[in-house]
Amino acid sequence: MTMLPDTLCHLNGQTLPLCEAKVSVLDRGFIFGDGIYEVIPVYGRRLFRFDEHMARMERSLGKLRIVNPHGREAWLALVRELVAAQPAADQLVYIEITRGVALRDHVMPEGITPTVFAMTSALKAPNAELRRHGVACITARDFRWERGDIKSISLLGNVLARQMSSDHGAAETVMFRDGWLTEASSSNVWVVHEGALLGPPKGDHVLEGIRYDLLAELCEEVGIAHNLRPIAEADVRAADELMLSSAGKEILPVTRLDGELVGHGALRGKPGPVYARLYEAYQRAKAEQSI
Repeated sequence: MTMLPDTLCHLNGQTLPLCEAKVSVLDRGFIFGDGIYEVIPVYGRRLFRFDEHMARMERSLGKLRIVNPHGREAWLALVRELVAAQPAADQLVYIEITRGVALRDHVMPEGITPTVFAMTSALKAPNAELRRHGVACITARDFRWERGDIKSISLLGNVLARQMSSDHGAAETVMFRDGWLTEASSSNVWVVHEGALLGPPKGDHVLEGIRYDLLAELCEEVGIAHNLRPIAEADVRAADELMLSSAGKEILPVTRLDGELVGHGALRGKPGPVYARLYEAYQRAKAEQSI
């Protein structure tokens, strides 16, 4: 049996040890996966792009017809209290909001109070060795549901996809739907072609990662062309560079895909120059855009 830590968490207005937190078995998050979540990185106890995370959370809640239980300042105070109680300076804040507790019925009940849960954990960023050599990924058909734009707690498809890569000793599973790139199990995927950074367009099949807009900003800052457009599987396999992005990974180079080295010429199988420039710009952004 896994022993839960006694670090503090937030549950429905109370701050209590994580090992003591309990929710009802009739919570719709438990019964239906009827809820959303958000993950916010913290650097030196400062929240990175907090307002962008709050805006995405508001979008996900709106798509599920759940009223946001707090305003910005209340969320900020809640999260800062948890961050202050965590020993690590760099953290990941996890927020989950479900529709609440009700008798089991597929129809969305009205008038119930959302369940609000939040916790923090130490951020385990990729180490220097991974950044120097890059990571391996495998590919798979995107077999998940059609609403990847919602940051839903219904993540079984993502769990199955991530387990596939874990079984192969890889860092991620890059997925394609009908031959077109969507995303990885818990990351967005980026392709470099002729010096330009390319990503799949925003839509129902792709979660709009906070790094979507951030990388566009960083590309403008350092003079890298940037474009969101449909990307065929063949273009991914022929890419000059591949990268992953997420709250925990920041941006991370992919140097092997399905056992084949990524890239061309002297840089084949190595992190490329576009990654290097974006990673440096990302570190500057962490210092400038955290509150």
